[in-house]
Amino acid sequence: FTLFGSSETSNDTINIERMAFFRTNRWVAVLLGLALLLAEARATSETCQTETTATMTMEQMMKQVAHAKGFIAALDQSGGSTPKALDLYGYPKEKYEVGESSMFDAVHEMRTRMITSPAFTGKNVFGAILFEDTMKRKVNGKPAPEYLWQEKGIVPFLKIDKGLMDEENGVQLMKPIPHLDDLLRESQEYGIFGTKMRSVINTDNVEGIKSVVDQQFEIGRKIAAAGLVPIIEPEVDINSPSKQHCEELLKAELLEHLDQLDENEIVMLKLSLPSTPDFYKECIEHPRCLRVVALSGGYSRDEATRLLVQQPRMVASFSRALTEGLTYDLSDEEFDRVLHAAIDQIVASSGP
Repeated sequence: FTLFGSSETSNDTINIERMAFFRTNRWVAVLLGLALLLAEARATSETCQTETTATMTMEQMMKQVAHAKGFIAALDQSGGSTPKALDLYGYPKEKYEVGESSMFDAVHEMRTRMITSPAFTGKNVFGAILFEDTMKRKVNGKPAPEYLWQEKGIVPFLKIDKGLMDEENGVQLMKPIPHLDDLLRESQEYGIFGTKMRSVINTDNVEGIKSVVDQQFEIGRKIAAAGLVPIIEPEVDINSPSKQHCEELLKAELLEHLDQLDENEIVMLKLSLPSTPDFYKECIEHPRCLRVVALSGGYSRDEATRLLVQQPRMVASFSRALTEGLTYDLSDEEFDRVLHAAIDQIVASSGP
């Protein structure tokens, strides 16, 4: 076997055949090279287009979160709080087992019913906080964050904390958040705008409150560096005998930490409804704070909205106060009516 000619072919003939082969294949190589360059250019263009689209989406979300009328719905019940949420909703206990996949299926069914309701739109609900399991599930065939933004015009946030540590110095710090960088990267892939993480302040212990805010801002800066907007939530227990003093100490720490943020770092605050009217005015006006929202913290919706009216520039981010009155056995029409009334009441009490 020979590549060019047979064993009896002359050397001149073989050389001519070789020259023709390499001349032809040189042009083949050139064409292949051009094709590879074109493919690479197309891929680079598509990557740039994707990045540009993502940047534009983040800018749109940022504008909405900063200025929109309405409130942020907290739909982020975790594994520990899910059984209570399902119990309040009246979901049949025989249909799920606590801690098992059936429980998360049940709460996703409840959340999907809310999210897909005609009452639940970006007109009044400008953001929604999701549990990690919800982020990875689908609503009407689309990933939940994508459905919220594309179909409802609602900005998706993600709860990232893993629960609370035991009380020490009158506070409960957050448990460590394993694989935080991976979670933030995955969140961006799902189209998440920002995150939320919760600590709890029970008493007016100076050292304890400082440790809560230190931890929140330390993790918050990592989140901001990853391109997301962190919601910092140092909740003051509404039943604390020293609630007002806790709030005074907390505000001082918050302002100190806001002052330390760089120009490219921005955060949101989610705070308990304070005892003093317009109490967090300085935080709301701070250039490093995008918005200040209020948690209901165990108040009924009537009480929470009454207190929120006294905070003219705070907006709601309610969970239990939002779902109050929504039950499993309601017809779809009744469910939508109750949800619509709840949303209207909360919007009416939220600031501009």
